[in-house]
Amino acid sequence: MAQRGRPPVLDEIKRREVLAILSVGCSRSTAADYVGCSVSTIQKTADRDPRFAEQLRRAESRAEITLLQAIQKAARKEQYWRAAAWALERTKPEQFGRRSPRAMPLAEVRQLLEQLAGAVLEQLPTDQSRQRILKRLDRILRDLGKKPGAD
Repeated sequence: MAQRGRPPVLDEIKRREVLAILSVGCSRSTAADYVGCSVSTIQKTADRDPRFAEQLRRAESRAEITLLQAIQKAARKEQYWRAAAWALERTKPEQFGRRSPRAMPLAEVRQLLEQLAGAVLEQLPTDQSRQRILKRLDRILRDLGKKPGAD
């Protein structure tokens, strides 16, 4: 019986091309342009085919590992110290990432808020007012470390 419907946009040859392009570090957008489809076509194909999804994941991981190995190799040479700095900035941005001169680390923001809270609480006339403010500040401090959209 003949197969019905439209043939898949990503046939086996195009899938191999996508995987090869991703494995050298190119984006899905570049791979899609090369094979003549959209990025969503690649994703939809992966959603329907777990084997292809796994191959995509591995190709992208392989590229990342290869690029990081190259950076680490360069960073071992003293004249290429910037490669080590680059890797640290991107793998641990909260610790080594570039900050604008006006940015404050989270720990300093917390400390500032606690000091401000102490100054405000000293001025409140009743224990009930202080308790309400303390609860609210506690919630703010707790939420401060959460990522946007995470509950």
